[in-house]
Amino acid sequence: MTKINQIAWDDTVLPFQLDRSGVRGRVVRLDGVLDHILSRHDYPEPVAAMVAELALLTALIGPTVKLRWKLSLQVRGNGAIRTIAADYYAPADEGGAARIRAWASFDPERLDRRPPFQQIGEGYFAILIDQGAGNLPYQGITPLAGASLADCAQTYFAQSEQLPTRFALAQGRSILSGQPEYWRAGGIMLQTLPGHPMSGAEGGGSGEGGLIAAADILQGAESEDWNRANHLLDTVETLELVGPSVAPTDLLLRLFHEETPRVFDPQRVEFGCSCTADRVRGTLSIYSAKDIAHMTTPEGRVTADCQFCGTHYDFDPASLGFEATVDADGRPLEKAAE
Repeated sequence: MTKINQIAWDDTVLPFQLDRSGVRGRVVRLDGVLDHILSRHDYPEPVAAMVAELALLTALIGPTVKLRWKLSLQVRGNGAIRTIAADYYAPADEGGAARIRAWASFDPERLDRRPPFQQIGEGYFAILIDQGAGNLPYQGITPLAGASLADCAQTYFAQSEQLPTRFALAQGRSILSGQPEYWRAGGIMLQTLPGHPMSGAEGGGSGEGGLIAAADILQGAESEDWNRANHLLDTVETLELVGPSVAPTDLLLRLFHEETPRVFDPQRVEFGCSCTADRVRGTLSIYSAKDIAHMTTPEGRVTADCQFCGTHYDFDPASLGFEATVDADGRPLEKAAE
């Protein structure tokens, strides 16, 4: 455990617990990571805002997975913003940095002046957890609901995990005198500790529209503690979330000093992409020579760009597909006798 006045910050996730309330949470600050993600693409403002929000959610939810696991958040809709995806790669070793990447696809002609979330349209919000080789991945899906991606995540935790969860998020371009603009974001996640009594599990009521609400899950003192922590979070301001003038520890003390906040070791995060030339080549290994020929440019090359990091790959078509005739270095491959 780390003393509350010894930490300071960017691109970190700080876990904490409110001892009086029985509520846990995390504070996240992203600056270099988020700017790296968004600088790889020329996203219009509404798309960039949605990518930033999903990256924040991924950073806040990601530390729940174990070392070497991968957590993915995916949003798909029928609106102008068609897909948003973000991945959290847990550290390979204790004390290492986690890696985050994010990306979106959209139809620029359909973008308009509506709030960014409304431009996703109807669709779903999904959480996927890859536990590594030999294990089946976990997937949870909930329809898009509410007025933000944070609302969707809250709905997922209430319905799928029966854990009341609350997010407060903010993102935007930082404009400091004498410095270039860059993206910053910050957020807080609150969540009840597992093991509290659940009134909704035995056929209790449901929230508006059939959605499970905190009142359906918690009862008595636990519900009062949860509501009190949420009322305190309601007082948070955008600049406090985004930083950098207010440290996460100072923010926790400002919001929750009466709840006895206790912080734990922070998790460092950095931009990271898993793409490699070998992985791209492996993806193309399912295609025949005829299919590869359709992908070949007039210059006689097959090219591919990573959607997440923008890395450009250039291949000899003879080295691709299951009918490849040369290896990656152009050397002829021996074929099995007919």
